[in-house]
Amino acid sequence: MELLVNKLISSTLQILLFAAIPLIWWAVSSRRQTSFWNWIGLKKIGEAKGKGLYIWMGAVIVGFLLLSLLILPLVSGSDTAASEFNGLGIAALPAALVYAFFNTALPEEIIFRGFLLKRCSAKLGFSIGNAIQSLLFGLLHGVMFFAITGAFTALLIIIFTGAVGWFMGLINEKKANGSILPSWLIHGVSNTFSALMAMFLIF
Repeated sequence: MELLVNKLISSTLQILLFAAIPLIWWAVSSRRQTSFWNWIGLKKIGEAKGKGLYIWMGAVIVGFLLLSLLILPLVSGSDTAASEFNGLGIAALPAALVYAFFNTALPEEIIFRGFLLKRCSAKLGFSIGNAIQSLLFGLLHGVMFFAITGAFTALLIIIFTGAVGWFMGLINEKKANGSILPSWLIHGVSNTFSALMAMFLIF
């Protein structure tokens, strides 16, 4: 219960922190044109562009899970975001779900796919905007591992997470009318998988 409460508190703080800059930017630049939720992409998908949205989402999730089976053993024993669930078993599932969807996935989707991608795309076009946000997303997840696992593993993590970030940006903007809900779901499921691996000490 204590872990769950801690996750709820830290998730709230994370969301507020990561949403602060986008909220200020919206208030200054777009407040009179659209709501913050629409501007950031926290909106209904509506009529998806083509029937392939859920196929794309499923493919990215499956691809992530398969690649995770290769990456997770390389960081086994390292202090990762899911390490606090090590060996806790099924009792940690509620806290793990809060961690997966609200402590990490939602704040990161707001800042990367909701803010950076949309703002960069507006100025530089989608291709460059998506490349920028996915590169920064990969660096965020991989740079910390240079000193822990060495350059090779860190570069693999950067490439792996950057590629996932690129596909999530593509799905949101080209298949889901700019909604970040698809990438939030993909991200949350992926984080849940990592937490489950830690909970049952699979790696």
